[in-house]
Amino acid sequence: MFVRKLAVLLALAAATLAPAAANAQEKIKVGYWTSGFSVGFGAVLEVGKFLEAQGLVPEYIKFSDVNGPTKALMTNSIDVAFGAPATGAFTLGGEGAPLEVVLVTQIAEATFVTKEGSPITSLSDLKGKKVGMSPAGSAMYAITTALLEKNQGLKRTDYTAVPGNEGRLLQFLAQGDIDVAALRAVTLASVTDTKLKSLGNVVEQWQTMTGTKAPPILGVAIVHKAFARQSPQAVVKYVKAIMAATKFGSKETEKASDILRSSANLDAKDATAYARLWDQFYVASLEPADIATLKTMAEVFRAAGTIETAVPDSLFVPTYYEQAKK
Repeated sequence: MFVRKLAVLLALAAATLAPAAANAQEKIKVGYWTSGFSVGFGAVLEVGKFLEAQGLVPEYIKFSDVNGPTKALMTNSIDVAFGAPATGAFTLGGEGAPLEVVLVTQIAEATFVTKEGSPITSLSDLKGKKVGMSPAGSAMYAITTALLEKNQGLKRTDYTAVPGNEGRLLQFLAQGDIDVAALRAVTLASVTDTKLKSLGNVVEQWQTMTGTKAPPILGVAIVHKAFARQSPQAVVKYVKAIMAATKFGSKETEKASDILRSSANLDAKDATAYARLWDQFYVASLEPADIATLKTMAEVFRAAGTIETAVPDSLFVPTYYEQAKK
Protein backbone atom coordinates (compact mmCIF):
# COMPACT_ATOMS: atom_id res chain seq x y z
CA MET A 1 0.00 0.00 0.00
CA PHE A 2 2.81 2.38 0.93
CA VAL A 3 4.61 1.68 -2.33
CA ARG A 4 1.45 2.31 -4.31
CA LYS A 5 0.82 5.63 -2.54
CA LEU A 6 4.42 6.67 -3.07
CA ALA A 7 4.15 5.93 -6.78
CA VAL A 8 0.99 8.04 -7.01
CA LEU A 9 2.65 10.93 -5.18
CA LEU A 10 5.70 10.79 -7.42
CA ALA A 11 3.50 10.77 -10.52
CA LEU A 12 1.58 13.79 -9.27
CA ALA A 13 4.81 15.61 -8.47
CA ALA A 14 6.19 14.90 -11.93
CA ALA A 15 2.99 16.15 -13.54
CA THR A 16 3.12 19.32 -11.46
CA LEU A 17 6.78 20.05 -12.19
CA ALA A 18 6.70 19.21 -15.91
CA PRO A 19 4.96 22.44 -17.04
CA ALA A 20 7.37 24.50 -14.96
CA ALA A 21 10.36 22.76 -16.54
CA ALA A 22 8.87 23.16 -20.02
CA ASN A 23 8.32 26.87 -19.44
CA ALA A 24 11.69 27.49 -17.77
CA GLN A 25 13.53 30.34 -19.44
CA GLU A 26 16.99 29.61 -20.79
CA LYS A 27 19.89 32.01 -20.73
CA ILE A 28 21.69 32.80 -23.97
CA LYS A 29 24.69 35.06 -24.63
CA VAL A 30 24.25 36.98 -27.89
CA GLY A 31 27.08 38.88 -29.52
CA TYR A 32 26.97 41.49 -32.28
CA TRP A 33 29.00 44.29 -33.87
CA THR A 34 27.79 47.78 -32.95
CA SER A 35 28.38 49.31 -36.37
CA GLY A 36 27.58 48.69 -40.03
CA PHE A 37 24.44 46.69 -40.71
CA SER A 38 24.41 45.04 -37.30
CA VAL A 39 23.71 48.01 -35.09
CA GLY A 40 20.22 48.78 -36.43
CA PHE A 41 19.05 45.20 -36.27
CA GLY A 42 20.57 44.79 -32.82
CA ALA A 43 18.60 47.78 -31.53
CA VAL A 44 15.32 46.39 -32.85
CA LEU A 45 16.06 42.90 -31.52
CA GLU A 46 16.84 44.21 -28.04
CA VAL A 47 14.11 46.82 -27.67
CA GLY A 48 11.48 44.57 -29.24
CA LYS A 49 12.39 41.77 -26.80
CA PHE A 50 12.02 39.16 -29.51
CA LEU A 51 14.28 36.68 -27.74
CA GLU A 52 12.33 37.10 -24.52
CA ALA A 53 9.12 36.40 -26.44
CA GLN A 54 10.56 32.98 -27.29
CA GLY A 55 11.25 32.20 -23.65
CA LEU A 56 14.96 33.06 -23.69
CA VAL A 57 16.87 35.28 -21.29
CA PRO A 58 19.46 37.07 -23.44
CA GLU A 59 22.64 38.75 -22.37
CA TYR A 60 23.78 41.05 -25.17
CA ILE A 61 27.53 41.40 -25.58
CA LYS A 62 28.56 44.12 -28.02
CA PHE A 63 31.79 44.51 -29.95
CA SER A 64 33.44 47.49 -31.63
CA ASP A 65 35.44 45.14 -33.90
CA VAL A 66 33.60 43.55 -36.83
CA ASN A 67 35.34 40.24 -36.09
CA GLY A 68 34.73 40.47 -32.34
CA PRO A 69 31.63 38.23 -32.21
CA THR A 70 33.31 35.46 -34.20
CA LYS A 71 36.38 35.52 -31.98
CA ALA A 72 34.23 35.54 -28.85
CA LEU A 73 32.30 32.52 -30.06
CA MET A 74 35.55 30.58 -30.35
CA THR A 75 36.46 31.35 -26.72
CA ASN A 76 32.97 30.43 -25.49
CA SER A 77 32.44 34.02 -24.36
CA ILE A 78 29.13 34.01 -26.24
CA ASP A 79 26.75 31.28 -27.42
CA VAL A 80 25.45 32.83 -30.64
CA ALA A 81 26.01 35.81 -32.91
CA PHE A 82 24.10 37.49 -35.71
CA GLY A 83 25.49 39.62 -38.50
CA ALA A 84 28.83 37.82 -38.21
CA PRO A 85 30.97 38.22 -41.34
CA ALA A 86 30.46 35.32 -43.70
CA THR A 87 34.21 35.36 -44.39
CA GLY A 88 35.02 34.76 -40.73
CA ALA A 89 32.60 31.84 -40.63
CA PHE A 90 34.18 30.39 -43.78
CA THR A 91 37.70 30.70 -42.41
CA LEU A 92 36.92 29.10 -39.06
CA GLY A 93 34.70 26.47 -40.63
CA GLY A 94 37.51 25.46 -42.95
CA GLU A 95 39.80 25.12 -39.95
CA GLY A 96 37.37 22.78 -38.23
CA ALA A 97 36.25 25.24 -35.56
CA PRO A 98 33.18 24.20 -33.52
CA LEU A 99 30.65 26.55 -35.05
CA GLU A 100 27.59 26.27 -37.28
CA VAL A 101 25.92 28.72 -39.65
CA VAL A 102 22.20 28.57 -38.86
CA LEU A 103 20.82 31.58 -40.73
CA VAL A 104 21.62 34.18 -43.36
CA THR A 105 20.90 37.58 -41.80
CA GLN A 106 22.28 40.30 -44.06
CA ILE A 107 22.67 40.92 -47.78
CA ALA A 108 25.82 42.62 -49.05
CA GLU A 109 24.21 45.75 -50.45
CA ALA A 110 26.33 48.75 -51.45
CA THR A 111 27.15 51.08 -54.33
CA PHE A 112 30.53 52.32 -55.54
CA VAL A 113 30.30 56.12 -55.74
CA THR A 114 32.55 59.06 -56.49
CA LYS A 115 32.01 62.81 -56.36
CA GLU A 116 30.16 64.36 -59.24
CA GLY A 117 32.67 65.94 -61.60
CA SER A 118 35.32 63.32 -60.88
CA PRO A 119 37.25 62.11 -63.96
CA ILE A 120 36.50 58.55 -62.81
CA THR A 121 33.63 57.23 -64.92
CA SER A 122 33.71 53.49 -64.28
CA LEU A 123 35.16 50.87 -61.95
CA SER A 124 37.83 50.11 -64.51
CA ASP A 125 39.32 53.55 -63.77
CA LEU A 126 40.30 52.67 -60.19
CA LYS A 127 43.89 51.68 -60.86
CA GLY A 128 46.14 53.82 -58.68
CA LYS A 129 43.15 55.28 -56.82
CA LYS A 130 42.14 55.31 -53.16
CA VAL A 131 39.02 53.22 -52.58
CA GLY A 132 37.09 53.42 -49.32
CA MET A 133 35.53 50.17 -48.13
CA SER A 134 34.80 48.07 -45.06
CA PRO A 135 37.82 46.90 -43.02
CA ALA A 136 39.82 43.83 -44.00
CA GLY A 137 38.29 40.75 -42.43
CA SER A 138 34.76 41.84 -43.14
CA ALA A 139 32.61 40.07 -45.70
CA MET A 140 32.07 43.31 -47.61
CA TYR A 141 35.82 43.80 -47.98
CA ALA A 142 36.16 40.29 -49.41
CA ILE A 143 33.22 40.84 -51.76
CA THR A 144 34.31 44.25 -53.09
CA THR A 145 37.91 43.20 -53.66
CA ALA A 146 36.77 40.01 -55.40
CA LEU A 147 34.44 42.00 -57.67
CA LEU A 148 37.16 44.44 -58.64
CA GLU A 149 39.54 41.60 -59.47
CA LYS A 150 37.12 39.32 -61.31
CA ASN A 151 35.07 41.96 -63.17
CA GLN A 152 37.68 44.66 -63.69
CA GLY A 153 40.99 42.81 -63.54
CA LEU A 154 42.17 44.94 -60.62
CA LYS A 155 44.35 43.21 -58.04
CA ARG A 156 44.55 44.55 -54.51
CA THR A 157 47.96 46.04 -55.28
CA ASP A 158 46.46 48.09 -58.13
CA TYR A 159 44.62 50.44 -55.76
CA THR A 160 44.77 51.55 -52.13
CA ALA A 161 41.99 50.18 -49.95
CA VAL A 162 41.06 52.71 -47.25
CA PRO A 163 39.10 51.12 -44.38
CA GLY A 164 36.45 52.88 -42.34
CA ASN A 165 32.84 52.95 -41.21
CA GLU A 166 30.20 54.49 -43.44
CA GLY A 167 30.23 57.97 -41.91
CA ARG A 168 34.00 58.15 -42.02
CA LEU A 169 34.19 57.03 -45.64
CA LEU A 170 31.59 59.59 -46.67
CA GLN A 171 33.62 62.28 -44.91
CA PHE A 172 36.82 61.15 -46.64
CA LEU A 173 35.06 61.24 -50.00
CA ALA A 174 33.64 64.73 -49.45
CA GLN A 175 37.07 66.02 -48.40
CA GLY A 176 38.82 64.41 -51.38
CA ASP A 177 40.90 62.09 -49.20
CA ILE A 178 39.66 59.10 -51.20
CA ASP A 179 38.53 58.82 -54.81
CA VAL A 180 35.74 56.25 -54.51
CA ALA A 181 33.75 54.63 -51.70
CA ALA A 182 31.50 51.60 -51.42
CA LEU A 183 28.52 52.87 -49.43
CA ARG A 184 25.20 51.40 -48.35
CA ALA A 185 21.89 52.71 -49.63
CA VAL A 186 20.95 53.97 -46.17
CA THR A 187 24.12 56.10 -46.08
CA LEU A 188 23.56 57.45 -49.58
CA ALA A 189 19.98 58.36 -48.67
CA SER A 190 21.30 60.64 -45.93
CA VAL A 191 23.67 62.59 -48.20
CA THR A 192 22.48 66.14 -48.85
CA ASP A 193 25.52 68.39 -49.25
CA THR A 194 27.71 66.29 -51.55
CA LYS A 195 26.67 65.34 -55.07
CA LEU A 196 27.68 61.80 -55.94
CA LYS A 197 27.59 59.62 -59.02
CA SER A 198 27.30 55.85 -59.12
CA LEU A 199 29.98 53.66 -60.66
CA GLY A 200 28.38 50.30 -60.00
CA ASN A 201 26.13 48.38 -57.64
CA VAL A 202 27.67 45.57 -55.57
CA VAL A 203 24.67 43.24 -55.95
CA GLU A 204 24.55 43.73 -59.73
CA GLN A 205 28.32 43.31 -60.00
CA TRP A 206 28.11 40.08 -58.01
CA GLN A 207 25.30 38.74 -60.17
CA THR A 208 27.35 39.53 -63.27
CA MET A 209 30.40 37.78 -61.84
CA THR A 210 28.55 34.63 -60.75
CA GLY A 211 25.98 34.49 -63.55
CA THR A 212 23.16 34.06 -60.99
CA LYS A 213 20.29 36.16 -59.65
CA ALA A 214 21.26 35.53 -56.03
CA PRO A 215 22.68 38.51 -54.10
CA PRO A 216 25.92 38.15 -52.13
CA ILE A 217 25.60 37.48 -48.40
CA LEU A 218 27.22 39.78 -45.89
CA GLY A 219 26.28 38.48 -42.46
CA VAL A 220 25.22 35.17 -40.97
CA ALA A 221 23.96 33.89 -37.63
CA ILE A 222 26.39 31.45 -36.05
CA VAL A 223 26.23 29.26 -32.96
CA HIS A 224 28.81 27.33 -30.98
CA LYS A 225 28.40 23.60 -31.48
CA ALA A 226 28.59 22.92 -27.76
CA PHE A 227 25.65 25.23 -27.10
CA ALA A 228 23.71 23.76 -30.01
CA ARG A 229 24.21 20.21 -28.74
CA GLN A 230 23.35 21.15 -25.18
CA SER A 231 20.36 23.35 -26.03
CA PRO A 232 19.07 22.63 -29.55
CA GLN A 233 15.62 24.06 -28.82
CA ALA A 234 17.22 27.29 -27.60
CA VAL A 235 18.87 27.60 -31.01
CA VAL A 236 15.48 27.07 -32.70
CA LYS A 237 14.00 29.80 -30.48
CA TYR A 238 16.93 32.07 -31.30
CA VAL A 239 16.34 31.55 -35.03
CA LYS A 240 12.61 32.21 -34.59
CA ALA A 241 13.39 35.45 -32.76
CA ILE A 242 15.71 36.64 -35.56
CA MET A 243 13.01 35.80 -38.11
CA ALA A 244 10.36 37.67 -36.10
CA ALA A 245 12.56 40.76 -35.67
CA THR A 246 13.35 40.77 -39.40
CA LYS A 247 9.65 40.61 -40.26
CA PHE A 248 8.85 43.35 -37.72
CA GLY A 249 11.37 45.74 -39.29
CA SER A 250 9.90 45.03 -42.73
CA LYS A 251 6.25 45.50 -41.75
CA GLU A 252 6.43 48.06 -38.93
CA THR A 253 8.49 50.80 -40.56
CA GLU A 254 7.42 53.61 -38.22
CA LYS A 255 7.97 51.57 -35.06
CA ALA A 256 11.35 50.39 -36.31
CA SER A 257 12.27 53.99 -37.12
CA ASP A 258 11.37 55.07 -33.57
CA ILE A 259 13.60 52.34 -32.14
CA LEU A 260 16.50 53.30 -34.41
CA ARG A 261 16.17 56.92 -33.36
CA SER A 262 15.97 56.22 -29.63
CA SER A 263 18.37 53.28 -29.33
CA ALA A 264 20.74 53.40 -32.32
CA ASN A 265 21.54 57.12 -32.05
CA LEU A 266 20.19 57.99 -35.50
CA ASP A 267 18.49 61.30 -36.17
CA ALA A 268 14.90 61.27 -37.37
CA LYS A 269 15.76 61.53 -41.07
CA ASP A 270 18.41 58.80 -41.01
CA ALA A 271 16.24 56.51 -38.88
CA THR A 272 13.34 56.83 -41.33
CA ALA A 273 15.58 56.19 -44.33
CA TYR A 274 17.11 53.18 -42.59
CA ALA A 275 13.74 51.64 -41.75
CA ARG A 276 12.37 52.19 -45.27
CA LEU A 277 15.35 50.36 -46.76
CA TRP A 278 15.10 47.47 -44.29
CA ASP A 279 14.25 44.83 -46.90
CA GLN A 280 17.28 45.73 -49.00
CA PHE A 281 19.75 44.41 -46.46
CA TYR A 282 18.04 42.28 -43.81
CA VAL A 283 16.90 38.71 -44.35
CA ALA A 284 16.33 35.66 -42.15
CA SER A 285 16.61 32.48 -44.14
CA LEU A 286 18.64 29.35 -44.79
CA GLU A 287 16.94 27.84 -47.80
CA PRO A 288 18.84 25.57 -50.22
CA ALA A 289 19.38 28.60 -52.49
CA ASP A 290 21.01 30.49 -49.60
CA ILE A 291 23.36 27.60 -48.89
CA ALA A 292 24.23 27.39 -52.59
CA THR A 293 25.10 31.11 -52.56
CA LEU A 294 27.27 30.69 -49.47
CA LYS A 295 29.13 27.85 -51.13
CA THR A 296 29.66 29.94 -54.26
CA MET A 297 30.99 32.79 -52.14
CA ALA A 298 33.39 30.43 -50.37
CA GLU A 299 34.74 29.23 -53.72
CA VAL A 300 35.17 32.80 -54.99
CA PHE A 301 36.92 33.91 -51.80
CA ARG A 302 39.21 30.92 -51.84
CA ALA A 303 40.17 31.55 -55.46
CA ALA A 304 40.88 35.18 -54.58
CA GLY A 305 43.00 34.19 -51.58
CA THR A 306 40.64 35.71 -49.00
CA ILE A 307 40.24 32.32 -47.35
CA GLU A 308 42.80 29.53 -47.54
CA THR A 309 40.97 26.26 -46.95
CA ALA A 310 37.89 24.59 -48.40
CA VAL A 311 34.66 25.12 -46.49
CA PRO A 312 32.92 21.88 -45.46
CA ASP A 313 29.23 21.40 -46.20
CA SER A 314 28.72 20.57 -42.52
CA LEU A 315 29.23 24.25 -41.67
CA PHE A 316 25.74 25.05 -42.93
CA VAL A 317 23.01 23.57 -40.70
CA PRO A 318 19.44 24.34 -41.85
CA THR A 319 17.83 22.04 -39.25
CA TYR A 320 17.03 24.83 -36.78
CA TYR A 321 15.62 27.07 -39.51
CA GLU A 322 13.41 24.27 -40.79
CA GLN A 323 12.05 23.68 -37.28
CA ALA A 324 11.59 27.41 -36.70
CA LYS A 325 9.49 27.71 -39.88
CA LYS A 326 7.05 25.15 -38.51
